[in-house]
Amino acid sequence: MVSQTFKALSDATRIRILHLLSQREYSVNDIAEELSLLQTTVSHQLRFLKNLRLVKFRRAGTTLYYSTDDQHVMDLLKQAIIHACHD
Repeated sequence: MVSQTFKALSDATRIRILHLLSQREYSVNDIAEELSLLQTTVSHQLRFLKNLRLVKFRRAGTTLYYSTDDQHVMDLLKQAIIHACHD
């Protein structure tokens, strides 16, 4: 599980998605639009993240809204971002 978590965090697209979802929940279309990605790309990455239980979703009609589901991993990501931005 640890290696899979680091694999999830080693992909720039997944990092961008997780960082966006750390702010609030988004639909697939909203994520795609916000990050200038194809909807299929976002769906694929969300499936990967969902299988690791890093994101969760709720259904509102036909729309799925995604949010983060593991605060420990989000804290790790936040620390990695801070470290990368440190002089």
